This record gives sequence, C-alpha cells and structure tokens, in this order.
Amino acid sequence: MIAWKELVRKKRNAIAGGTMKEGTVVEASSVSGSTSPYQRYVARSRPWLAITGISSVVLVGITVWLGMWVTPPAQVMGQLVRLVYVHPPVAWVALYLAFGLTTLSSLLYLWRRTRSMFWDRLAGVSAEVGLVFIALTLATGSIWARPTWGVWWTWDARLTSTALLFVLYLGYLALRHVPGERETKAKRSAIAAIVAFIDVPIVHYSVQWWRTLHQPPTVLDASLSPKIYGLMAWTLLIGFIAFTLVFVWLLIYRYQIALLEDEVEQRWLEEAITERRSEGGEHFALMDGVDLHTAGSVDRSAGETNVAESLMVDAPELNELIEAGEEGASESVNRSSSGEGTKLAGVDR
Repeated sequence: MIAWKELVRKKRNAIAGGTMKEGTVVEASSVSGSTSPYQRYVARSRPWLAITGISSVVLVGITVWLGMWVTPPAQVMGQLVRLVYVHPPVAWVALYLAFGLTTLSSLLYLWRRTRSMFWDRLAGVSAEVGLVFIALTLATGSIWARPTWGVWWTWDARLTSTALLFVLYLGYLALRHVPGERETKAKRSAIAAIVAFIDVPIVHYSVQWWRTLHQPPTVLDASLSPKIYGLMAWTLLIGFIAFTLVFVWLLIYRYQIALLEDEVEQRWLEEAITERRSEGGEHFALMDGVDLHTAGSVDRSAGETNVAESLMVDAPELNELIEAGEEGASESVNRSSSGEGTKLAGVDR
C-alpha cells in the first residue's frame, strides 16, 4: 500500500511539475467514469440514514427524559436504577446485535454459495461498531458498580468475560489489518470472528454458572419474565429500540466508509499498475535510444534530451533508467570506436 501511494505521489508531482502529461493516467482514471459501488450505495442508503438518524435521536431523547425525570426510583437501588435504561440496551447491541451480525456475516462468507466481499465488509464494520458499544457496556457497568459494590472494577465472572470479549474483538480488528491477499485476509478474519463469538454465551450465562456479584438477568432470563414493570418497563423498551437504531445508523454510515476505502485502494492499485506499465515502456524506449547511440548515428546528449522530451519524465527517473544500461552501452561504444580507428589507420597506410 505504501509503495502504491508513493507511485501515485510521484506521478502527481511529475504532472504538477510539467514533466509528464496528465493523459498518462487516462487508463486508470477512466475506470471511475461510471457510477462506482460507493456512489450507488450512498444514493440508496441516504434515506435510511435520515430515517434511522432522526428516529434514534428522538428516541434517545425520550429515553433520557423518561429515565431521568419521569420514572420513579427503585425501592432497593434508589436513583441508581436510572442506569438500567442505558446499560442493558448497550449490552444488548454489543453482544447480540453487533457481534452476532459479525459472526453470521463471517459464516456466510465462508460458505462458497454466498461468498462475497459484502459479507466480509459487513462483518468488519459490525465488529467495529460493536466494540464501541461493548466499551460503553464496561463503562456504564463500572459507574453502576462503584456505589453498589464500593469499587470501580472487580474480577467478577460477568465483568471478566465481558472484558475478555472486548479484547477478543479488538484482536479481530487488528487481524483484519494484517497485510496479505484480500481473500486470505477475509477467510482468516471470518474464522477469528467465529472463535471470538464463543465468549458471548459465556458472558450471558456467567451469572448462572458461577456465583458472581453481578445481579441475575433482569429482562433476558430463562423464563422470559422481566423483573421490571409499568412505566419503567416501557422506558427500558424505548431504550432498547433507541440504541438499536443508533447501531443501525452507525452500521450504515461505517459501511459507506468501508466501500470508499476499498474504492480508493482499488484506484491506487490501478494507478500503480499503469505506472509500472509506463515505466516498462520508458525502459524499452530508452534502450532503443542507447542502441542508436552505440551505432554512432545519434549524439549521446542529444539522444537523452530527445528521449526525455518524448517520454515526458523528470530527470532523476531518466538517470535511474540510464544507469541500468550504461555499463553495457559503454563497452559497446569502446569496441565500436576501436574498430573504426583500426579501419582509418589501414586507409592511411
């Protein structure tokens, strides 16, 4: 990637300096003449971004208003119960929506019938958004734990498994940026996502498998009977919907960025290929000029100037190309010059 960027930078500098015509990159830029996948996706997703964005802002505002000023305090937890309207919804988005979607997309990519880079991109962006929500889960949980347990953090089974989940998906995102072939990266990332998801049921059942400080499930318990009622239950439900819409909005927007990144990378690759092809053409053209010089029909300095003007490359690049064949050319020139001297000496005699 760095080499491609350097090639593109050199090309643009040469165009700006007047040593290379802009038409040299017509082959690479002509690819973007039609509508790109990024532009088509932006056009299709614009209304959905507006709908989910406005709806999420409105519902988050309603959740905050009901949770802070309308709902009553709990009998046991008191005012601390207001964190319930935020902490379970962000945990729901992270564990079940974001990481679940990442795992499902990874499975669909590994299956040959549905293998597509769409699923690979979707898995990556969903994991990124999920990582934000799992961080919010840990933060809101620590805020709740300080007045309840007297500490910001304890190595409780629920907290430890959740922190491990954060580290696993952080490693998954790091693995996606390891250099390699696109399909190879996608396959190994898909496998890593599936392995990381094993920790999600461990997080969910940790309060049942071990004796923990964390309270049992309030909503998603085995009997599906929530331990919250009335206006508090409706406020929590609105919170779940609100943060789900926030996740959808972030997912759509982040997928736009992923498509743009792929398009830019493809453009760099095309320009790099065009650059290498032009460099190969310049090398062969330069070798033709050297052959003419060794034959004695073209002056060396004039030949360099004409080649430079015809190829429209800058001097440093020309010198690098000349050095490649200079040694062989000088030996041919010496042999040609000595042969001509011998013939002239024979004529004089």
